[in-house]
Amino acid sequence: MIADFIIGIIFITYAVVLLLSLGAVLTWVERKQAAIMADRIGANRCYIRIPFTNIKLTAFGLFHAMADGLKMLLKENFKPKAYDRVAYFLAPWLVFTPVLLVFAVIPFGGVLTPSKIHPWLATFFGDKTYPMQIASLDSGLLIFFAIAGISVIGTILAGWSSQNKFSLLGSIRAASQMISYELSLGLSLVGVILIYGTLDLGQMTTQQSGVIAGFLPAWGIFFQPFAAILFLTAAIAENKRIPFDLPEAESELIAGYFTEFSAMKMGLFMFSEFIEIAIISALFTTIFLGGCNLPWMNNDGLFIPGIFSINLPHAFIVPFQMLIFLIKVLLMSSFQILIRWSLPRFRYDQLLAFGWKFLLPLSTLNLIITVFLVYFIRGGGQ
Repeated sequence: MIADFIIGIIFITYAVVLLLSLGAVLTWVERKQAAIMADRIGANRCYIRIPFTNIKLTAFGLFHAMADGLKMLLKENFKPKAYDRVAYFLAPWLVFTPVLLVFAVIPFGGVLTPSKIHPWLATFFGDKTYPMQIASLDSGLLIFFAIAGISVIGTILAGWSSQNKFSLLGSIRAASQMISYELSLGLSLVGVILIYGTLDLGQMTTQQSGVIAGFLPAWGIFFQPFAAILFLTAAIAENKRIPFDLPEAESELIAGYFTEFSAMKMGLFMFSEFIEIAIISALFTTIFLGGCNLPWMNNDGLFIPGIFSINLPHAFIVPFQMLIFLIKVLLMSSFQILIRWSLPRFRYDQLLAFGWKFLLPLSTLNLIITVFLVYFIRGGGQ
């Protein structure tokens, strides 16, 4: 029991540190990537001077993320003259907390067996194995959507409690947008659930180990390529990022539903957006890109059926799989930022029409086709 508790604490600590670090790093990635696309230098002014020298460390602009965090922490916390105290206080936390909680069901590595890392660990952990996932649940995907849906409540409360018409309009836009695209988001994954036959994200990752047709990775994107596109589109809309950033729309709503928030309260709204980029990437990686898996690699080592099999030390496999997962997440996060700086914003009527008249019918069509294919491939048509 104590061993399980220790492993749980280690996993939770790792997840929180990882998400907070990714949130900070992605603020820098967004600046630098936007600068490269616009043929600019980007963030490079913030520096740390080595004492008693004129040497300035800029770290390619990474210190800007630290400066932003300090600015949010140290700024004066202005409040509107008329506002709802309870709702105003709860709103940023109802947006920020679910973004951290949903990572609990996402596997960020393979299977950890402490006794295989070092013999003396066997005296404490025995032969226990631990999937590298905070909560290994049979209904993991449903739990993900249930927790993620809480953030819309925080968005609505933020606009309503501010007693500001621009904030209220932004929160109404956000609520209708998130509800509209949640349906397409869920439907795009039903076909994947039918193929894997499970809602457990850990089992989905396990089933994506190996290859298909002798050379293609057995990843979800090769089984459901259309669903992958639909899912990523709906997920970006759920995160309210360009071209779906109508709830904020700085040119017309100032900052939307968090116009009246300042200091760290505003920081929580903005930080949660960047962490959600990482969460979307992590879920996409888990479902469509094999999670921590690589072709011809499993929890024991490298293998090609009938050709060769190489066992690798467990102390190497565990961190290597975690690194593979992290690289995939970073690449997907960078791709989302690339989309932001490549496409113009929709009009609000176009935003809703795209969700209800285009994305939803395509998600439904993809599900129908998948149902028929799964039915006939598994012998239902005989």
